[in-house]
Amino acid sequence: MRIRKKTPKPSAKRPPLYFIGYCGTAPSPEEITTWYNQTYGGPLTIRSEADAPESWQATHGPWSAYIVMPLPASHANDIMKQLAWEHELLGAIAPSATTPREALDMVLFAARLARGLTLLTQGTAYDVTTQTYHNPSDWTDRLLTEFILDDHLTLTHDDTSRPDHVWSYSLGLSKFGLDELETWHHKGLPEQTAKELIMESARELLRLGHSPKIGTHLVLPTLGRTVRIVNYRTVAPVGRMLGFRELQFA
Repeated sequence: MRIRKKTPKPSAKRPPLYFIGYCGTAPSPEEITTWYNQTYGGPLTIRSEADAPESWQATHGPWSAYIVMPLPASHANDIMKQLAWEHELLGAIAPSATTPREALDMVLFAARLARGLTLLTQGTAYDVTTQTYHNPSDWTDRLLTEFILDDHLTLTHDDTSRPDHVWSYSLGLSKFGLDELETWHHKGLPEQTAKELIMESARELLRLGHSPKIGTHLVLPTLGRTVRIVNYRTVAPVGRMLGFRELQFA
């Protein structure tokens, strides 16, 4: 993980990465710090805002994220209805403002905090970007610096958008400040090919740290193939507008 000289500031333009649903009393900063330090070595520090004791900034070395537990009812009620779960309260974890090249570190840190809050509350974490739920038993115990793409990216296949074609697209790259990826293939062809194309292209985008322009070629050594970015568009497959770069084998 890269070390940065300055602690990033929060960004109102970036939505929370995780919502945490729970019942009862939220864990105290001391409880979170103890769990984190025992699990990942620390040292974690949590600073509360003077006029908002439920709002915390969690910091470990150069990594920083923002926790609110609980969210005010005025913010939480509509979200709770959308998520359709039975938890009484809702918390949120938001990333610090950062560049795509540094976002991987921030996403890893936020995910580790989300795991801790899920375990400490015996609640449920909701990944806002991939729209997936994590109960305490769903988390995989990983090192703080261990990055597994499948933990942060989901792939969806949609055969209703175009006649005779399947639309395959990613959800999760926007966590890292990157556009999502999509590709189209004829119905009847194996979906595994589209999955490999998108996943390996996603790895390359994360390595590059930016979304390539239309016409750019990406070499995918694992597949022994080259792909080309052929289109850019915005679409809202999950209720909010996202940018998509279309892939085709070159």
